[in-house]
Amino acid sequence: MDALAKDCSVDLPLLAHRLRISALDHSAHGVVVFSAAPPRFRIVYANQAASRMAGVTGDDLLGQDFPHLPFVAGGASAAEIGAALAEQRRLGTVVCQRRPDGTLLSSQLLLAPLRDRNGVVKYFAAIQAQVAPNHVSMIHAGGQLLQQLDAAICAAALNGKGASLVVFDIDRFKQVNHLLGYEGGDALLDAFADRVSRVSNGKAHVLHYGVDEFALIYDETGDKDALMRHCRDLVQAVTLPFQIASQQIELSVSVGIARYPDDAENAESLLRHAHLALLHAKDSGGGATHFFSPELLHDFDTRRRIETSLRQAIANNNLRLHYQPIVDLQTGGIAGLEALVRWTDDVLGPVSPALFIPIAEQSGLIDDLGWWVIRQACNDMRTWRDAGVAPARVAVNISPRQFLHGQLVDEVSDILAENDIPPNLLLFEITETVLMLDTPLVDATIKRLASMGIDIILDDFGTGYSSLAYLKRYHFAKVKIDRSFIENVSTDRENAAIANAIIAMAHSMGIRVVAEGVETEQQCEFLRRHMCDEIQGYLFGTALPPDAISQILVAGIQVPEHLQRDKTPTRTLLLVDDEPNILSALKRLFRRDGYEVLTANGGQEGLDILASRKVDVILSDQRMPGMTGVEFLSQAREIQPDTVRMVLSGYTELQTVTDAVNRGAIYKFLTKPWEDEQLRGHIAEAFQRKEMSDENERLNLQVRTANFELAVANRKLEALLQEREQRITDDEITLGIVHEVLQRVPVPVLGLDEDGVIAFVNCAARQLFHAREPLLGMNAGTALPEAFAAVHALGDGQSAVVRLDDCAYRATIHFMGRESQSRGTLISFTNM
Repeated sequence: MDALAKDCSVDLPLLAHRLRISALDHSAHGVVVFSAAPPRFRIVYANQAASRMAGVTGDDLLGQDFPHLPFVAGGASAAEIGAALAEQRRLGTVVCQRRPDGTLLSSQLLLAPLRDRNGVVKYFAAIQAQVAPNHVSMIHAGGQLLQQLDAAICAAALNGKGASLVVFDIDRFKQVNHLLGYEGGDALLDAFADRVSRVSNGKAHVLHYGVDEFALIYDETGDKDALMRHCRDLVQAVTLPFQIASQQIELSVSVGIARYPDDAENAESLLRHAHLALLHAKDSGGGATHFFSPELLHDFDTRRRIETSLRQAIANNNLRLHYQPIVDLQTGGIAGLEALVRWTDDVLGPVSPALFIPIAEQSGLIDDLGWWVIRQACNDMRTWRDAGVAPARVAVNISPRQFLHGQLVDEVSDILAENDIPPNLLLFEITETVLMLDTPLVDATIKRLASMGIDIILDDFGTGYSSLAYLKRYHFAKVKIDRSFIENVSTDRENAAIANAIIAMAHSMGIRVVAEGVETEQQCEFLRRHMCDEIQGYLFGTALPPDAISQILVAGIQVPEHLQRDKTPTRTLLLVDDEPNILSALKRLFRRDGYEVLTANGGQEGLDILASRKVDVILSDQRMPGMTGVEFLSQAREIQPDTVRMVLSGYTELQTVTDAVNRGAIYKFLTKPWEDEQLRGHIAEAFQRKEMSDENERLNLQVRTANFELAVANRKLEALLQEREQRITDDEITLGIVHEVLQRVPVPVLGLDEDGVIAFVNCAARQLFHAREPLLGMNAGTALPEAFAAVHALGDGQSAVVRLDDCAYRATIHFMGRESQSRGTLISFTNM
């Protein structure tokens, strides 16, 4: 390169620039550079390949508007390209370009902003790579796909046979593409397409007609079962792991199938019906295969009507917010509210959120719906405050789309300011779907919301990936245990273990825990004993409109004392006997001791009571119809394992009783007839045993509470230390930049500390005072007597003329500390 530059008598940077231009001119990829100035985005450079792809010659592309080039349907839309240009972001997509002779050209398009030294986008580069023809055709819906379908349907009609269309796409490909990057995503699609082609093995014509959508056209399908078997083989093959850029990627696909002539009579209908089946497969959670059926058309029409009506309801403010109380198991009072959107349409009637929210997510209406909810929640909080109702914290669900809205924090801040609502009264509930995106925007948004005082709740914890890394990385205020684990938490050991593990794990990190879907006292009792902080569910309140909630906020909701974490419960005794006279006598006997006495006429009735009431001690007869006392107490132990269980019977079956005692089903066996005082003593002893167990549990809860509070304090301290460390780092960077700037300023500058000692000398000052080096660490009056004598009595910003080495300079003094914590003086010298 050096020799070439010398021979050409051209300086090296200019030569490198000419070589780059020459390389671009001869590149096999089309390269276009156009202005970033809207609205025209005029093309200022196009290489030979770009002209060839566009079907023009010479400089015909120069001066044209890039977004108005003839890109046709099936690839990226002009709106998609325009959005990327407006947001000045990178875009990788597929385009189909119509050339002047009418032919179509499919190509991969990469748009990249070009920034100047100041980071300002002045131009864009557009790089096009023509899709090479191979055994998988990269085409576009509405074009070749319909042509191929038409040909297959014509052949089937002539031969009296059928044809089938199988469409499928890669589930959650956007997330995978984000993980791998542009080049990795392309490599994955190439590998995927190759595998699809090999598995089809000539049985179908394979077409790649979208970013992650593929179609297989079968000219002869055979029966429905044979087609399903082939699709299963295909799905099994394409879901085997891919090795892309040293990463192992596992995919799932959704498949939709439509058949000619059973499902449609023309290509357009066949494609539409196959896509309806595909959408149904994706709505089922992905990874499914579905055939088209007429019911799907009805469902599609219903969804379309709901989408249209929902759009109007949002625009016309025809939605309503209801609020469900969240109660604190430690204080017993209301900890907050969750805002839940409700909709009753004039034609459709009440529409379930389980129906219209997924439609809103799929149609893109979720953004508008989300903003409506935030505004309405803040409006309701303002209404409550103006009515004199004490404020309650309100949690609002935020969709992944809305959370990734670049202006979320700013717009929320504006809404809070408009309603004069403190940010700490608003909470956002997000799911792990947001965190799986793992983008810098997620990190930045969570940090900015936290700095505002808006807490984040991780919703539906336990149903997704439930990564511990999320709890460690992000400072969540609360996690919510999904209702699916709470439904049978008091009877299902696996659900109980999961709920207990979530509580312990969250508390170790200083995070509060909320349990959703709490409907029975048994569920609440389990959660109380295992240190759950808050509960939400029908047990303590359903979702109510704002007026009803305001009354509850005034009156307050109080959790019964026996369900609060630190309260001593009422002593409850359950008597089970099939003889009414025995029950009446026992009830009279124990009522004087202050117990709450419950009675049951048999084992099943006793189990029903245990399913709805907390019991401390059980006294049961042995011989009862349908279920013996030991059998009843064995089942009672499964429902409420902390009860003290005893048998009172006139019959002794030694082996049965011994086995029950050994298994822990019963504590004591007492005989009839009884002596009153002795029986009272046994029951009192049983309650003492239960109370000792309760006291141990209470002390354990206190210790765990203290540990949790310590974890919260440590978490806050850790966040504070991280903030201070970041601030110190930022200050050091700023100080380094300032030091570098001062060093390179062409004006001589001296820095003096508060005692007049020289602490800083820039490069220009070293040259000026080179004969008097070293200056650092010396007193300015001693090292530079003539200069210091002239300025030491001046005020801030004042200057004086001094002579240095027979030259006159204007010395100006600046006192530091007005806009920072710096102390000392700066003296600058300028030539006269």
